[in-house]
Amino acid sequence: MKKIAFLLLLFSAFTACQEDEEDPFVGISEPREEYPGGRATVFDLSENAFGHAAPNLTDGRDLEFVTGNSFFRRNWVTSPSSTSDLDGLGPYFNARSCGACHFKDGRGAPPLNSGEKTLALLFRMSRPSEIAWEELPDDHYGGQFNPKSIFGLTEEGNVRVTYNEKSFSYPDGETYRLRYPTYNFEDLGYGNLPADIMISPRIAPHLVGLGLLEAISEEDILLAADEFDKNNDGISGKANYAFNHILNKNTLGRFGWKANQPTVRQQVAAAFVGDIGITSSLFPNEECAPNQQGCKDAYNEGEPELSTKILDRVTLYSAALAVPKRRNFDQPDVISGQVLFRQVGCNSCHMPKYVTGEIGEIPEFANETIYPYTDLLLHDMGTELADNRPDGLANGNEWRTPPLWGIGLIQTVNNHTFLLHDGRARGIEEAILWHGGEASQVIVSFKKLPKEERTHLVNFVKSL
Repeated sequence: MKKIAFLLLLFSAFTACQEDEEDPFVGISEPREEYPGGRATVFDLSENAFGHAAPNLTDGRDLEFVTGNSFFRRNWVTSPSSTSDLDGLGPYFNARSCGACHFKDGRGAPPLNSGEKTLALLFRMSRPSEIAWEELPDDHYGGQFNPKSIFGLTEEGNVRVTYNEKSFSYPDGETYRLRYPTYNFEDLGYGNLPADIMISPRIAPHLVGLGLLEAISEEDILLAADEFDKNNDGISGKANYAFNHILNKNTLGRFGWKANQPTVRQQVAAAFVGDIGITSSLFPNEECAPNQQGCKDAYNEGEPELSTKILDRVTLYSAALAVPKRRNFDQPDVISGQVLFRQVGCNSCHMPKYVTGEIGEIPEFANETIYPYTDLLLHDMGTELADNRPDGLANGNEWRTPPLWGIGLIQTVNNHTFLLHDGRARGIEEAILWHGGEASQVIVSFKKLPKEERTHLVNFVKSL
């Protein structure tokens, strides 16, 4: 309670200061894009940069944000317990809380050595199906590998991550190294994985701006879709569609590494059941593998373990996390890098600007000019980044364009710079160099830049 009161005091002081000072959003020139979240931008550039409520929340949503924050960070426990609002953990799980993987609302890291546990790096899995979009769970391990279990159940096992580095050269002779991950599933509790298992590693991303992305209209997103590359520019963004458990029909996907979730609420509920083993009104059943009878017998409560009230609060918290302002946006090298970013074609997928519509969890996010640097569409990223596993309409080569806002603060918040869907890239430059498929020509153009200009482009991305 003391922590919550302190947070409320800080929030009140911040908003009062905002009201007394001149509006900082007046007269901003668009090319600088200093405030990427519009009025949902915050000015803290410290290790807490990702953890603030959007300052334009009204109608008590700031208080709900604080409550959601507490449930986001609290550890869940096994049932039954004296804390009925926070029991129901498992039967199998990756972590005990949302904040364990999204530390300080930031980005997770892959294991730093082969003996470290894969806490923030999870593994989706499925078997081949005659129906392209169908995901068949494995008989013994289900649709996601969960290395932890409650007392009395055998853990599913562990994953050992190792890397093999390879050296390459730019046309100007400068060398660089990329590391290739290998995943070994060990100490398996329910037998060997089948030879045809398809596995997709996915790291926990940083969470800023989710509510703003949800507020972008479907029409604006689909304007950039060109699945069959009719304009012959080499870029063929494709929309994914996912079953919307709220509307009971397929709708546009925009969240997750494969754009396989349509709303923040469903993304939150899916993470609760998939990663922590907490059921909800959207996902009322545990995700037990067909042959995991112990999982099926563990609980039979009949009621969702996550109350609607808590789901509401955690959803609001996740949607309302503000976007930090840009840094060094007016420095000559960053301005040069922004020009180069467009010249080589990075903006073909990492689209800079949207004006939000009037949908989503938070009314205050309507009609905001934002700069997320994403199109929220699927793109073929080439065979080297492929997971070879379909996910909805996404094939094994396709990934959603991740937003770039806040990327330059990951090191400050989370003490690392591991990027891409599995954390293999050790910084922005390596992440760029891993791009293939539709981005192949863009990367050729990037590699041809003089070293100074490559540095400028990277510095621009760091400023976002």
